[in-house]
Amino acid sequence: MKESVNPYDGEKLFQFKELNNSELEEKIKASHECFLDWKKTSYEERSKLMFKAAEELRNNKRKYAEIITKEMGKPISQSIAEVEKCAWACEYYAENSENQLQDEIIETDAETSYVKYQPLGVILAVMPWNYPFWQVFRFVAPNLMAGNVGILKHASNVMKSAEMIQEVFENAGFPKGCFQNLVLSSDKIKSVIENDLVKAVTLTGSKPAGASVASIAGENIKKSVLELGGSNALVVFEDANLDETVETCAMARFQNVGQSCIAGKRLLVHRSIAEEFTEKYVEKVKSFKVGDPMAEDTYIGVMAREDLAEDLEKQVSGSIEMGAKVVLGGNRKGTFFEPTILSEVTVDMPIFKEETFGPAIGITIFDTDEEAVELSNNSVFGLGVSIFSSNKDRVEKLIPQFDEGAVFVNELVKSDPRLPFGGVGISGYGRELSSHGIKEFLNKKTVYIKK
Repeated sequence: MKESVNPYDGEKLFQFKELNNSELEEKIKASHECFLDWKKTSYEERSKLMFKAAEELRNNKRKYAEIITKEMGKPISQSIAEVEKCAWACEYYAENSENQLQDEIIETDAETSYVKYQPLGVILAVMPWNYPFWQVFRFVAPNLMAGNVGILKHASNVMKSAEMIQEVFENAGFPKGCFQNLVLSSDKIKSVIENDLVKAVTLTGSKPAGASVASIAGENIKKSVLELGGSNALVVFEDANLDETVETCAMARFQNVGQSCIAGKRLLVHRSIAEEFTEKYVEKVKSFKVGDPMAEDTYIGVMAREDLAEDLEKQVSGSIEMGAKVVLGGNRKGTFFEPTILSEVTVDMPIFKEETFGPAIGITIFDTDEEAVELSNNSVFGLGVSIFSSNKDRVEKLIPQFDEGAVFVNELVKSDPRLPFGGVGISGYGRELSSHGIKEFLNKKTVYIKK
């Protein structure tokens, strides 16, 4: 039995009965049977339904947002924004997928030669709790438009969100079986991937989970896409617009209570501005309203589970024991972790070298551009980096030197349906979103017609 518990007040919210083996087999079979018809539907029909899904999300955004907030503690205003972003993704792919998947003509000595993009079938998504709607929609919107169908194994603490996502597509009029939520334990994922009717898998989560899923998929010669977190640096040079940079860096770390793979997690600041920057940064973080996630003006609520808050507490206390200084916060009570800033952070401290998934950040000083790049790249992760400078020549020179999936200049790293999203190193492989993401789970079929 799966159970959702409100991390703010401990209230038990929902219970879900796990599928038995025969029920699971029937759902996968139903997905495959749906695919056989769905792959033949026109882009016009798919687009019409996807626009209806966007409409369903926008018309009921408060209802869906409240489920997100109750299940994992995200402040309600941010939950509403998450649902609206899902609607945007649906609209983006409804408008663009047909053009993105047109045959690609390639000139050869043939009469005609081209690449045709065709769907694979049933795709499994294994998704995390931190963006319980968005993580799923950025997978399912492009794949449904491409002619695939989706099955979802969501995190056990957000099973109501998963149920609601299936409801969105059912209410929009998609054929039964196009998207199905599977109430499963993690130990059942292996059998799903091994099922002959499941053609590929995408996972967003931890390195151990990703390694396990990729291994099973590899053994069965099935495509996988992995997004496995990050430890993004926020690199602040001496010529940055200080006030704007402080605002952006504060949001980059503390939105979603710091529980984001692309959050800025390591602050690297030029020595000449470090003192002024730190003072302004502390004042900005102090201004964030802390409290009940259901309150409209709350910016920082609680973490999704107490064990996650305990993990962050160990990383912070471990760094303090190694010499880091507490500038702000540092304390935990249950699922609530105070917004925390540490200074004098070195590369061997947990808050620098490990991924921190919560409202805490460390500040490390650098003196040269070369040192800044070296510090940013001193990580096993490679999801993204934000650099702040008003010197365009410097920026263009530095961009190729960062070992990351994305470089954002004077902006926090964020996902956008129009841009590819993904990382390098142990942040994973493959891409979601944009024209790159929609092509991940397709047969790129070469066609050659002789003269």
